[in-house]
Amino acid sequence: MFSSLTVILTITLYMAVLFGIAQLVERRTQTRGEGFKSPWVYCLSLAVYHTSWTFYGSVGFAASSGLQFLGVYLGAMLGIAFWWVTLRRMVFAKEIFRITSIADFISTRYNRSETIAALVTLIALLGVLPYIALQLKAVVASFQLITDHDSSPMGWGLSGLLITLFMVAFTIMFGMRRLDPTERHQGMMTALAAECLVKLVAFITIGLFVSFSLFDGFDDITERLFDEGFERVVQISGTANSGIMWLTLIVLSFAAIQNLPRMFHVAVVENADHKHIKTAIWVLPLYMILINLFVVPIAAGGLLMGLPQESADYYVLLLPQLAGNNALTLLAFIGGFSAATGMIIVTTMTLSTMASNHLILPVLERMPACRFIKPYLLQIRWLLAAVILLGSYGFAIEFTDSYILVAIGLISFVAVLQFTPALLGGLFWNRGNSAGALSGLLAGFLMWIYTLMVPAFISHGWLPESILNEGLYGFSLLRPEALFGFGEIGSIPHSVFWTMLVNIGFYICGSLLYSPHKAERNLSTEFLCAMKPAPSQRARPTGLDRYIPLDDKLNEAQTLLESYLNQDKTKDALLQITEDLQVTGKSHIAIIELLEFHRMLEHLLAGSIGAASAHKAMESNIRYNTREATDLKALYSHLVVELNQQRMPGHENLNDPETDSQSYGLINNLQNKIKKHEQTISMQNKQIEDLEARLEARYQEIFRTRLETQKVRQENETLKLQIESSLKIEKALDAEVTQLKK
Repeated sequence: MFSSLTVILTITLYMAVLFGIAQLVERRTQTRGEGFKSPWVYCLSLAVYHTSWTFYGSVGFAASSGLQFLGVYLGAMLGIAFWWVTLRRMVFAKEIFRITSIADFISTRYNRSETIAALVTLIALLGVLPYIALQLKAVVASFQLITDHDSSPMGWGLSGLLITLFMVAFTIMFGMRRLDPTERHQGMMTALAAECLVKLVAFITIGLFVSFSLFDGFDDITERLFDEGFERVVQISGTANSGIMWLTLIVLSFAAIQNLPRMFHVAVVENADHKHIKTAIWVLPLYMILINLFVVPIAAGGLLMGLPQESADYYVLLLPQLAGNNALTLLAFIGGFSAATGMIIVTTMTLSTMASNHLILPVLERMPACRFIKPYLLQIRWLLAAVILLGSYGFAIEFTDSYILVAIGLISFVAVLQFTPALLGGLFWNRGNSAGALSGLLAGFLMWIYTLMVPAFISHGWLPESILNEGLYGFSLLRPEALFGFGEIGSIPHSVFWTMLVNIGFYICGSLLYSPHKAERNLSTEFLCAMKPAPSQRARPTGLDRYIPLDDKLNEAQTLLESYLNQDKTKDALLQITEDLQVTGKSHIAIIELLEFHRMLEHLLAGSIGAASAHKAMESNIRYNTREATDLKALYSHLVVELNQQRMPGHENLNDPETDSQSYGLINNLQNKIKKHEQTISMQNKQIEDLEARLEARYQEIFRTRLETQKVRQENETLKLQIESSLKIEKALDAEVTQLKK
């Protein structure tokens, strides 16, 4: 047993070391001006998928259901195998649209719908918040197991509150010190990678200790399992519905590896280079194999050592503690603490960003009296993080003895499973639209509440038990765990079946029946094109008439940005935009430059408040005068005519998504041709400069030759004069000699 103070000091020291690592990395990044180019930090941080549910719960799962726990990881590996197709497309779209979260991604795909963004955020909050409660409960329970809590004044409530407050502080320090969540948190990612290594080392160390210190290896454990009647631990199936449960676990984990808010943030938002995905495709499955190598030996060891099966979740702690090995006990606690804190920090940061962007900010926009709060968006996120964690703590206290916390991991997986039709459909199906996404998400969410949460509330005594036994309003076909008599497969598979049935059905039907307006079709086409690899395009000013005062537009943009950002960041952002547009110092700009200016402004704003909220803010605050609006319409009409003339035969309908795709493809081709011509011109300019330099050198050589020639000519003239003078003297001397002779 350790004292509470010792464990708290150990936790504090451990987190201080991680924070120091994060700070060093942040300073290194700021000093050198660039981040890590190695994919290893990115790949290891993806192991945040493994929470305390893996570190503790897998052992408990194995003790009761054998090898069925592997379904949670087989499905995840299957999802990872498709990452080069799915995740890479998400990363490309994130770069273009400044995606901040999974809610932002789905809403941007479907016409930047604020309603869809709010619904996704609500599903994530209600579905994942209890999962955070599970992490807090695991940390508190493990804390009490290794401390002498019987004689300690710190009970469950006090220790849980203290740990929750620790988590609030850690979350703000590690991931919420800046407003823009699209800025990469390299310090946090490095600390997260370090935590993932710690929990892996801790779990493998405990596994080796149990297998080769407490027992004589795997063969000894297996033999004793069968001798004592615990062979279920190494069996693939143990119940009649085990096959259905295996399939359910695979489906849930396949979706969870990319749908969980924390996984989307780490895998998509924090991705610095899409090529890192290639490394992650084999590193993360290898990590999963390593961390699950000793699940069965630890579960078997606990049962063979006589520990109660009810405590199987904490065999990782109890076995070294039973052996009197304090060092390994503390290491196991740190490993479990790392598994929980990594999930809590990233999830809380992501949920607070989603809630502020898609729940709080839209309300503030509709309440003029509250708009003065918008510049304090970062502080609002801090407050939301505290509310989320304290709410999770309250949930853990309320349901601490309920069965809901036993299966809360799978219940949360079913909640985020509802994102799958809208997410994957949005990646690959161009007919998917906002009506289908909204109806599918809402139908699946309501079905999740009815089939999983209502039975939990009934079990807790919040709702009458008659609903569970007799059905809603006495209709037996509406029993929450046996809808239409289909209830012999277990509550989780039952819920997965019905939620996916209504979700996918409403998504497809809504998308086929609803005809989206032109703006949504254009945005959908642009979004689908953005998910294809293409060189980034910078702003290209044109030679159109510059009649729009730049200062007026800068003042308008400054007013908009200062509603959300501080003055320094606003000035820096506007300066960067004007430099990218190459209009710095100019008094007027052209209409096409204004259009690009506003696009870049929205792109910048989306990084802080989300794409949907940024688009809404632009619509509400940016104005075009009559001439500007007329020119924009004329420009658009001109582009439509030009594209229409160059369409391929058989695609007469301009509103056809395939035609739109070809039009965008034509634009890309034209841009590529322009880029090639620019490169050719650049090469020709270099050749001209080289020729001019050679010509100048030739001129200088000719000039030197002329000088030398002139100098020689002057010397010749001088020499000639001297010779003539000598000849005259010689003649004079000859004449004198002749006279003397006479």
